[in-house]
Amino acid sequence: MRVAVIGAGAFGRNHLRVYRELEIADQGVALVAAVEPDAARASEVVAKYAIPVFASIEDLLAANLQVDAATVAVPTQHHHAVASVLLEGGLDLLVEKPIAATLAQADELLVLAEKYNRILQPGHLERFNPAVLAVQPHLRRPMFFEAHRLSIFTPRSLDVDVVLDLMIHDLDIVLTMANSSVREVRAVGLPILSPKVDIANVRVEFESGCVANFTASRVSTERVRKLRFFQPRSYVSIDYARQDLLAIRLDASITPEIAAAIAGGRVDPAVMAQLAAASNAGVAASPNPGLSFLKPPVTPGEPLRLEIQSFLESVRTRREPLVTARQGRNALALALEIQSTMVAHAQRAGLQDFFAPTA
Repeated sequence: MRVAVIGAGAFGRNHLRVYRELEIADQGVALVAAVEPDAARASEVVAKYAIPVFASIEDLLAANLQVDAATVAVPTQHHHAVASVLLEGGLDLLVEKPIAATLAQADELLVLAEKYNRILQPGHLERFNPAVLAVQPHLRRPMFFEAHRLSIFTPRSLDVDVVLDLMIHDLDIVLTMANSSVREVRAVGLPILSPKVDIANVRVEFESGCVANFTASRVSTERVRKLRFFQPRSYVSIDYARQDLLAIRLDASITPEIAAAIAGGRVDPAVMAQLAAASNAGVAASPNPGLSFLKPPVTPGEPLRLEIQSFLESVRTRREPLVTARQGRNALALALEIQSTMVAHAQRAGLQDFFAPTA
């Protein structure tokens, strides 16, 4: 299978690396080209991978290299324009998240993928985190989520706010696990070190009654990637960074009142703190006679490599990707609704000073 990478920035460089690693490992794939308009980056790619690097996708397609599939790793505002041309050119695509900048653009890409019978997979990397893959057999109607995704500030991805940059990973995963339409969104967000929102807190209620709280920051002093959720008679903690999974089950000694509170998201802060502390400590023994701990096996792996392998398998078999274009569109829809809600909150709260341009 002959593949190309469109965009050789921070994300594109990693896609180039993984494709070449798979090629060296004789995985039935060949990295044959890249597209990068920046001359310095293009020269680096040529020197490192000995492949032709084109200034535009039109030049790539005109070269007739018989490319089968490509990764699109350009800035979000260019996803639609680039992906549209490539889909019409007959390529299967892995498009970095978010799938597009607007819902209208996302819908157009879905129509084009169906029209030309092309694989279109959004790059929701955390779906391929080994801990997320390992939790699937343990899902039993989650009803309360707590997601924290914190990063130290970098100048990367400042073309989008923290919701589309970081939080969208957790939005996609919770949407998939909750398996319910959204009923209500409450959100607040503030710009701190960039012109766009850098820190956000969101509460989403689903039609099923499930509730999810999301916190995302790209101005933190530490790096945190965690998702915790409660479901009937159990609590599950996922540490994305450590690729770690912990399940705490409530045994028969837990009263129906406590179990109902946990299942419905009405968790006493003291109980929540105890469970969270146990999770962070990675304890093997229960701190409470009513709790039993389970450490499901997690097979370590690089999420990007697993994502690309899954994409290539879909291209080969023509089977629907693990992360579908429709799911990417749904995550984008929720992210955009959160953005609108944050704007409305800022107006109500009179936060103009936070959003005023700096001198």
